[in-house]
Amino acid sequence: MFVQVPVPVVYEGLRIELGYRVDLLVDDAVVVELKAVTKLQPIHKAQLLSYLKLSGYRVGLLINFHALYLKDGIKRMVNGL
Repeated sequence: MFVQVPVPVVYEGLRIELGYRVDLLVDDAVVVELKAVTKLQPIHKAQLLSYLKLSGYRVGLLINFHALYLKDGIKRMVNGL
């Protein structure tokens, strides 16, 4: 497991090494984005989808620690490249 993994961004041939930082990368396969907000908003899902698309990983978890029950605060997302 890696914490705060930099994700490079490539746009029109220009590579920016530190484009984004994902919160967790588990087993070099699952991107995990952590939140502690009253309610997950569409922008949070868009953020995770962007990380998945930019990194090339397929599976991501969006975890909100502010949910009453943690199981209710976990959203699984898949990038359908």
